[in-house]
Formats: sequence, C-alpha cells, structure tokens
Amino acid sequence: MPEVVAVLAVGLGTYASRAVFIITLANREIPPTILNSLQYVAPAVLSALTVALLIDSDGNVAVGLPEAAGLVVGGAVAYKTRNHILTLIAGMTIFWLVSALF
Repeated sequence: MPEVVAVLAVGLGTYASRAVFIITLANREIPPTILNSLQYVAPAVLSALTVALLIDSDGNVAVGLPEAAGLVVGGAVAYKTRNHILTLIAGMTIFWLVSALF
C-alpha cells in the first residue's frame, strides 16, 4: 500500500508542477528574451546526451566505431538540415546499425 501512495504522490506532484506553468502562463505573452533563450534548449540537451554517451563511468573518453559513425552522420545531417529531430534520428539509426553489425 505505501508503494501505491508513493506512486500517486509522485504522479500528482509531476502533474501539478507542469500544470502550474501552463495555468499561470496561459494568457500571458512570453517575452522575446525568453523565447530566444528557449532556442538553445534542444542543442544543449543533445550535447549533454552526446557527452554522456562518450564518457564512461571512470570519466575516460570511450569512443568506438558505432559512436564515431553516429556522430559523423548526425553532424552531417545537422549541418545540412539544421533540424534537431532529423539529426537525432539519423545519428541514432547509424549508431544502432553499426552496433548491431560489429
């Protein structure tokens, strides 16, 4: 029973923390400086995920063929399309394919 209460409490807390921003900002215009700042969220998250992938638990760089291939393809797609979603899809697809083959 305590597990159910914990799951419900966490679920309600997550819902409330997201709903507060939606409710409070629903009828307000977001300032241009905030909108400009939000443009950097996707590249920052992608960079953080990339660094987390390339560093092992001891803090050493651990780059193999799958990682290098995924980074090269992802970098090329990012340069050509400037689309974060396509970059992620292309890089991860190549990473998974090369990992499965080698």
